[in-house]
Amino acid sequence: MAKTKTVTIYGIPNCDTMKKARAWLDAHGVGYRFHDYRAEGVERKELASWVDALGWEKVLNRASTTFKSLAEGKKENLDRDKAIALMIANPTMIKRPMLDVSGSYIAGFKPDIYGAIFPA
Repeated sequence: MAKTKTVTIYGIPNCDTMKKARAWLDAHGVGYRFHDYRAEGVERKELASWVDALGWEKVLNRASTTFKSLAEGKKENLDRDKAIALMIANPTMIKRPMLDVSGSYIAGFKPDIYGAIFPA
């Protein structure tokens, strides 16, 4: 018997990329749990596991309005711990969506990557 994948998608509901990712999952019959990290936050341990798996550079969303509006001093000399602290304080700085598929992580939405993970 095949093991069922547990899928959680993390993000914020009004993000256009989130809407595209959720629409893709819905259209392909992939069941998932949505975690709104603006409303529910994100645990430091969970965020650290994403950073350890993907690198903080992929998890931190430098294109976010929140990151862009930071004082220059807070954007300088970033490292793993500083990036995690920023993302804990401002969850909208986390790349969207973050997809957790049974403990494997994907940052962002690319239909071809989703297709490889969830073949028809």
